[in-house]
Parts: sequence; C-alpha cells; structure tokens
Amino acid sequence: MGATRFPGKPLVDLLGKPMVQWVWEACTKSGISSEIYIATPDEEIQAAAEGFGARVIMTRHDHVSGTDRIAEVATKVPGDIFLNVQGDEPLVQAGSIAAAAQPLVADASLQMGSVWTECPEDEYDNPAVVKVVTDLAGDALYFSRHCIPFPRNPRVGIVKKHLGIYAYRREPLLAFNTWGASELERTEQLEQLRFMEHGVRIRMSQGAGSELAVDTPEQADQVREMMAARGYGA
Repeated sequence: MGATRFPGKPLVDLLGKPMVQWVWEACTKSGISSEIYIATPDEEIQAAAEGFGARVIMTRHDHVSGTDRIAEVATKVPGDIFLNVQGDEPLVQAGSIAAAAQPLVADASLQMGSVWTECPEDEYDNPAVVKVVTDLAGDALYFSRHCIPFPRNPRVGIVKKHLGIYAYRREPLLAFNTWGASELERTEQLEQLRFMEHGVRIRMSQGAGSELAVDTPEQADQVREMMAARGYGA
C-alpha cells in the first residue's frame, strides 16, 4: 500500500475490482495449484482479499523484494514449489503462470523457473523493461535493464523480455535471505541475479504474452482502457 509512485496501488479499482483481485483470478485459472495466497503486510489488502474469497498470509513490512516476501511465506507454508506472481500485473495470463512452473514439475533437478516473451522494439531501451538472454537449453545466462545482446552485428535473433513470474524450489528460496544482496543484484536492482550468482539455474519458458505492469496512476488508466477493449468484466 505504501508504493512511492502510486500509494495504495494494489487496491486501485479496475473495472469494478481491485487490481490484486485480477491477479488472483489469473492464478486460479492457471490450474497449477489450489494453494493460492495473497502475501501482504497491509491490513487493508487483507480485508479486501478476504472479501473476494482469497486466503491471506500476513508478512513483515520490511521486505525489499517480492522474493524476500515469498521466502517468508515458505517458512510458514509447506510445499516443494512456490510461485511468485506480482500483484501489480492485472493483465497477467494464466498460461504464463503455468509456463513458469511446468519445467520444475517435469524435471526434479531444476531449482527455479521464469518466463519470457518477445520484446517490442519500442521497449528495447526502456530500463523498466528487463531483458534476458538464454543458453541452448533455455536457462538464463543474464538479466539486464539494458538491451541484451548488444547488436554489434545485425541482430539475428529476437530480444527476450522477462516477465516477472518466478517458480522456486523450497531450498534455494529459503537460502535467498541468508545470502544477502549480491553485487550484480545491487547494480541492476534485479533480485533474480542473486540466485544466479550463487549458481542456481533459472529455466526460462515462453510466456503467453507481454502485458503492462501498473506502477503509476497513468498506467492504471492505460490498463483500464486495455481491459475494456478486451471485454474484461463484461
């Protein structure tokens, strides 16, 4: 609720529902799990979430990132795989949520998963849009706010945009807080780099689409227009 650029944004009204409800509904449609919780430090969000039927886990106020918050959840909820879907992504697709988790379900050796989609050219130089490069197996090589790979020669492949959905096994998630912020993480302000610096592979899967996260009131207006055009809430 204390977002600097948009105070109260998780509960902003989008076509008659608070933003966090749209995210929760996408999670329920993903078919991945019946164990779905809204993790929050705010009593206002707790009340709203329980009002539309969601289960809530109250967490500390001092978490720096979503992964820090999910790591606390993992100390309270049993499970092998945890998914982190951020509450400011009201247009997130159920297919993207499923895509993040599926590799871990299929391969017990994988420790972490996430998703990418093709980056629009007008977002190449936007530092708010995170890019990822992958190896031939589909594992992330690096994430950056810069456009990677740099086109020293004519570009022969697509630019991959990272969608901020994560699946983690319990062990690396619990280890996350014990490692402390890493050098690359502090430089790029990207928490997933902490895992990579500690040798955790992140298997990247193609997501169902690139959608707009809400960080400002202006973006909330854009999302309302997109939702209305797509028939959301009809």
